[in-house]
Amino acid sequence: MQTSLKEAASSINDKLSSPARDIRYLLERGFPKTSSIRFVGDHYRLEKSERHILTRVIVPAKTAVARNKKRLTYTEVSGKKILADGYNVLIAIENMLSGHTLWLCDDGFVRDTRGVFRSHRNTDITTEAVRQMCSILSKSSVSYVKVLLDSQMSQSGELAALIRQEMALLSLQGEVSTSEHADFDLKHADPEYVVATADGVIIDAVEKVIDLPQAVIEEKGSWAEMII
Repeated sequence: MQTSLKEAASSINDKLSSPARDIRYLLERGFPKTSSIRFVGDHYRLEKSERHILTRVIVPAKTAVARNKKRLTYTEVSGKKILADGYNVLIAIENMLSGHTLWLCDDGFVRDTRGVFRSHRNTDITTEAVRQMCSILSKSSVSYVKVLLDSQMSQSGELAALIRQEMALLSLQGEVSTSEHADFDLKHADPEYVVATADGVIIDAVEKVIDLPQAVIEEKGSWAEMII
């Protein structure tokens, strides 16, 4: 199954390479991202799902450089405190475990494009994603982990309990909490925390970031597509 999904992703990649180059060309010349994707998408007669991929993957060069400067690898966070954007991290890892495509974006962060956030439900794959997230944090020897979940998501309380259980098994010091304004809390995080997220708006607002799904990919020898 994963082979066929990878082949499908590569086929999409081939189709989107030329549009991506055109959009990047327009962005370098100051055109807005939304209108650039619309113009190029209309020209190439791209489907809505394909435009969504380009929206997620393509990042203006100046923004990409600024975000990359904030990014720490999982080998660079030993002894540091981590604040994890729980659903952002776990849904990406779930997609990897399910064999769905993850994309290595222009700013160096890994993102999914399935758009399952609001429809997310806890499954056995969620349990494994929690294990993978906590395992990579344990191996990184971080000093403290705070996982923040959107309380408006269905089953967020159950997910919080599952994460607490796994953290206890690995002797990870930290806490799990839910919030009605998780994005606001993440964007205004204490600078002593390295924020674990691939959400561009949050990355732009904080000082240091780690891409945990990318760390899991590297650990497992998995793959992420890149549009060149």
